[in-house]
Amino acid sequence: MLRLAILISGRGSNMIKLAEAIDQSHLNAQIAVVISNQHCAGITHAAALGLPTKIIEKQNFATRHAHDAAIEQAINAAAADFVFLAGYMAILGAEFTTVLAGRLINIHPSLLPEFKGLDTHQRAIDAHATRHGATVHLVTAALDDGPIILQAELSVSPHDNADKLAARVLQLEHQLYPFVLKSLCDGQLTLAADKVTWRRQELPTQTVPPSAAAAFAEAVRWPDAAKP
Repeated sequence: MLRLAILISGRGSNMIKLAEAIDQSHLNAQIAVVISNQHCAGITHAAALGLPTKIIEKQNFATRHAHDAAIEQAINAAAADFVFLAGYMAILGAEFTTVLAGRLINIHPSLLPEFKGLDTHQRAIDAHATRHGATVHLVTAALDDGPIILQAELSVSPHDNADKLAARVLQLEHQLYPFVLKSLCDGQLTLAADKVTWRRQELPTQTVPPSAAAAFAEAVRWPDAAKP
């Protein structure tokens, strides 16, 4: 069974979707701890789900390195196999990302390498992008720059504003992240420090509702470097 640590900073909607996927799709995984760098709605939701939680506030540490070390200690104490960042709004240091290389996963609201960083939806609109979406990737010391695991895309409508586009992309995130977790559990996906390998590319059958499966399969973008 895969043991997960999930890092959050806000509402924790992706964390909730991962927890629901584990429960409803009977994935061979367990959320060992949910860690936040501040008091937030996501921690309240996690506690309501009966998940172990820990708040490690940066303001209580003199340096980012010390804060990262405390988070790493909590991850190790939970014996986590993988760490999923789910709206964790802080930059992690190079030492932290190196120690957890190949085990540290993030979901970002753009089609990387486009629109790294913040305000991705407004920037996509300002750039007149016709396609936008979400990316799951391995985390490295460089911001939003690790090997791509999987992406899902949608068409940008002329009627979209940043809020509408964000809501549509969030729906993709809620399908994409659980599918990646399922693939790890099934052995369909394997990760190393700098390598992503998909053993086979299957349509989602468990983590996406049947009514949405065809549309999600159409939205998925398999990274060339990850193809068998």
